[in-house]
This record gives sequence, structure tokens and C-alpha cells, in this order.
Amino acid sequence: MRKTGFVVFMLAFFILLCGGCEKAIEPMEGASNSFNDELKVLEQCAWPACSQPAPSPLVTVNSGDNSLTFWPFTGTSFSGEGQDPINLVFFGKVDPRDIRAALFSLDGDRSAFGFPPVAPFNATWGDAIGDVQAGYGEPDGWTGSCVQLSCGEYEEPRFHMRLFRIGAWTVANVHFEVLIPGTADHQVLSWERAEEFVVADFIRSGLLDPDVPMIPTEQINPSPFRTIPAVIYNGLPVEIRQYIEGPLDDVGEDVPINTDGHAMILNLVSKVNRQPGIRQKDFVLYYGQVIPKLFCSSGPDDYVYVQGPVHLSQTVHLTRRGVFTMNFHAQGELTVTPVNPLTGEPIGETLTARVLQRHASTMTDRTSSAASMVFQKLKPSEAPGAGWLFVRLRVNTPGRDGYQAIVRCTPEPKEDEGIIADADVMQTEESAKRAAIVSIR
Repeated sequence: MRKTGFVVFMLAFFILLCGGCEKAIEPMEGASNSFNDELKVLEQCAWPACSQPAPSPLVTVNSGDNSLTFWPFTGTSFSGEGQDPINLVFFGKVDPRDIRAALFSLDGDRSAFGFPPVAPFNATWGDAIGDVQAGYGEPDGWTGSCVQLSCGEYEEPRFHMRLFRIGAWTVANVHFEVLIPGTADHQVLSWERAEEFVVADFIRSGLLDPDVPMIPTEQINPSPFRTIPAVIYNGLPVEIRQYIEGPLDDVGEDVPINTDGHAMILNLVSKVNRQPGIRQKDFVLYYGQVIPKLFCSSGPDDYVYVQGPVHLSQTVHLTRRGVFTMNFHAQGELTVTPVNPLTGEPIGETLTARVLQRHASTMTDRTSSAASMVFQKLKPSEAPGAGWLFVRLRVNTPGRDGYQAIVRCTPEPKEDEGIIADADVMQTEESAKRAAIVSIR
């Protein structure tokens, strides 16, 4: 086992299980206890009955006589816990498919705005691979990130934007991020620099209202928001530290992610023609990293070395009639070895992790749907620390939303440590309120 000095702190999520058919999703016994068979049982289980109330707080912004009330964050579930801040609001000719077409029409020459001729600042926009998230606005309610865009490649620093259609408006989060070495996960570095980047591109597009091209909102989310773990920040080159206006020297504490808390309203009075077609991505990323074992963990000092390939593929299709569809698939088989995080030396039995993640979205003139599913299994199933994780999210406009997250670990938790019922909500023990081993963000 080689040593590694770059410990990854994955994002935690709050695990909710609303009602549902719990007994029907226990692992199967005998020869049929296969990864695909268990996943089939889980996916055939009916979505649990669960209410998705409006999150808080809601804010209202205006463009002339028009107003929009919305939640100024994105979420990975319907819990109301904000994941990313909304920092762009689009009004006018702003269907996400039209925003996509507008950015796709631009070249990568941003020298007039002072951007250097290096990636990602001279890159062109494409469809992004990223987790499905949920937004909220009135009167539509919850809405999904059907369209995601990126400027820059997945494996390199990039700008990543998620778009959420709310009536005649679209809201978005855009961020500047880097791939964490040895993983498939990204770390956000700046909200503010990314917002400025997109504003510059829409100025270049010529689509903004010449009289009132843009309007800054009042402060609608916290400043700063979230942090960059020190161990990740210290691995950044000084040029990126300078670009995001962070400390130039190494740090001993996590670094706040800069934002002024304001969003920019972009008033688009025209659009470009959508170009139908199919765009595909297909590549392999290799894990080789020490991370906290945040899935079936024995405690905060439980670290593992994760190694192996993950195959990612995505197909995006825009038809001549304007129907947008996206399908993403990631799968792999990894080795997971308990290690001493200070030395990287193995201290326990190596497990095998089977991982699968799927995203899908559809958008038409009247409807939109975005969904994701994650299934991960540590085996052999009888080994201490083994188990499985199943998470799925569905955001449909109109209605039929759902979220479900389940963890089962070996050995089975004691009654007072395991899943505890509380009305129609069930939550797992603290050690299971964590992200999965592999997270495609």
C-alpha cells in the first residue's frame, strides 16, 4: 500500500426514509444475492409516501413589473438544507434549452475580458456530468436540474452550472471547481468567480437587453458560503489560489468560499436557434485515495484506501422538436482497505466495493423530470464493515417528487443503534449520515 498525503473529506448528506416497504428490500440470501438482483428489488419497491413542503427561506426578486419567489439554494433532497447558493437568475428568453444554445454558440476567446488563453478560460461550453439537484420556486414548487452545463473538462478545473426552470424564469448555480485527485468528486473553489465568468459570456452573446441588461439582487444567501478543506486547498497551485482571492500560502484551517451573497439577474431579449443533435462522453477515472470511511463506518477515525477504475458515460439528445433528454451511467469495482490515515499502512481486511450511479432527465415545453440513483455494496457481505447503500431522488414538474436513502451494514445494528421510527420519518445512526464512497458531482 503506497502512502498518500491527500485525505479527501466527502460531503455528508442527511439520510431520510419516508415510510415505504422496508421488509421487501432486505438483502437476499443464497446464490441470488447478486448486486444486480438486489438493485432490481430495491428499484421495484414503490416510492415511499413523503411530503415535500416548501423550503425556507424564500426570497423575491424583480425585473420591471415581473417578480419571482424562490428558494435561494439548491438541494440534494427535499430536507431544506441548502447545498449550493443560487447566484444567477435569468428572465426573458430563458428556457434552459435556450441558455444552453446561447452558450454553445460562443467561442473560447475571452481575451477582451482579461481571461488568459489557457483552460478552462479559453474553453467552450458543453453538457456537464454532475449530480441531480433540486430547486424550488412559486408557483411550480420543486424543480430539477434537467440541464447542466460546463466550461472545461471533467478531469480539469471547470465552471459548472445547474439550471432550474421556474415558470417564465430560470435560476442557476454556477461554480468554479476542481477534481479532487484520485477520486471522481469535485471541490467547489468559488461561487463569485464563476458568476462573473457567465455574466461575461452573456455580454459576449449580444442577447441581453441593451437598456437593462442585468440587475443585481439584494443579498439572498450567506457570505461566505461553505469552505474548502485545508488539505485540498494546500494542493492547489498558487495561480488558482490567487484567482479565487484566497490565501497564497498554505493554511491550517478550512478556507471560506467567497461570495457576496447577491445573484445577478440577466435580462435576455433574444435567443439563438437550438441545434438538435446527440452529444456523448465516455471515459474512465481511477480512484487511488485515502478517504474517511463514511459508509458503514465504525467511527470518525475509520479511514480507507479506495482504488480502482470507474467508467463514466453520458448521452445528451436534443430532438428537432426540442425534447431534451440526458442519460448518465457510472459503474466500477473498487478495493477498499482500512488504513492508518497518518501512515497509509493497511490495518484491516480489504473489501470489494461494487458501485453504480445513474442520472436521467427530460425537458419539454410543458414538463421536466430529473432523477438519480446510487447503489453501492461492500462485500463479502458477512465481513465486518460490509453493507450497502441505496439513494434515489426524483424531481418532476408537475408533482410526483420523491427521495429515499437506505443504509444496511454488517453486523446488523442493535435495536437502539439502528433505524429508529419517528412518525413517518426514519433516520439512521450518526455513522450512516454520510456520503457514499463514490460520488459523481
